[in-house]
Amino acid sequence: MAVKNRNEAERMASSSGGTFIALAKEIISQSGVVFGAVFDENWEVKHTYAETLEGIKHMMGSKYLQSRIENNYQETEKFLKEGRKVLFTGTPCQIAGLHKFLRKEYPNLLSVDILCHGVPSPGVWRKYLAEISHKVIRSENCKNLKTSCTYQPIINDIEFRNKELKGWNQYSFVIKGKSSITDDNNTILYSETHNMNTYMKGFLADIYLRPCCYNCKCKNGVSHSDLTIADFWGVGRLMVDFDDDKGTGLVLINTKKGKKFFDYLNMESRSSNLADVKIMNKGFNEHILEHPKRNVFFECLGRGDNMKDTVEKILYIPIYKIFWTKIKNKIKRIVSINR
Repeated sequence: MAVKNRNEAERMASSSGGTFIALAKEIISQSGVVFGAVFDENWEVKHTYAETLEGIKHMMGSKYLQSRIENNYQETEKFLKEGRKVLFTGTPCQIAGLHKFLRKEYPNLLSVDILCHGVPSPGVWRKYLAEISHKVIRSENCKNLKTSCTYQPIINDIEFRNKELKGWNQYSFVIKGKSSITDDNNTILYSETHNMNTYMKGFLADIYLRPCCYNCKCKNGVSHSDLTIADFWGVGRLMVDFDDDKGTGLVLINTKKGKKFFDYLNMESRSSNLADVKIMNKGFNEHILEHPKRNVFFECLGRGDNMKDTVEKILYIPIYKIFWTKIKNKIKRIVSINR
């Protein structure tokens, strides 16, 4: 099902269609508890819970690295036994782990997983963040020559999927914070479209996913989630009039409980053909192929090479290979047309 949150501000603050915030607000309105992923003080990701609308805002937006579960399964069980409604969101493996931990069904639990194609190594993120932080510092000091060379802008937010700059289809990696020349705490200190950003290019090319992600055991219903949420990639081809480049979500309703909760929401939605949707989103693939140069990447990082040069080297394709690939694809199209 293709979905869009009718609250445009909430949808623009979301990675895709704004389904999570709609679900979370419904749970909070029923005095429930929402579990989701947030940044910690070191800009790494952990799971936590919120009981207020302000708390769930920090859970919005995609965070492309592994989230630490810590003691959140125990906290979930405690709230469930108290009779409170609980929304728990996470990757398929995290939702599968939750159900294994609980060992029984709870009618007051709504479990929601994402259509995940894998999570990157936290160590790779730490290295990238350290490198990009130095770049942000140099950039800010160059903007204001009166600023001390030791000035370090304060990072207040990191967005892997900013839609405000270039739209949903050309989403941007953005770092926001307090600038050296303004009093605004949400100044954009750094931004790149995803196809130009070093970290996103490596992630989308599957170079540094966790080893277990290349042979995931928790996809396509195995996690027993009530709902699965994702981006509806390809909506511009399948439903042209529904795509406004502000984000369209995909929702898979997996259980009767999931349908009941979803029906509470005031979402703009359209039914879709699952077979068509699967073609557009590789998150449905049970097995993600390990990048052939993954080991080379980690060897380079191990000897101190920087992320940008390493990713560029790994993804470099000689011009002659690009040329011959285009020729072969053109021949295939001609052959298929003439059959």
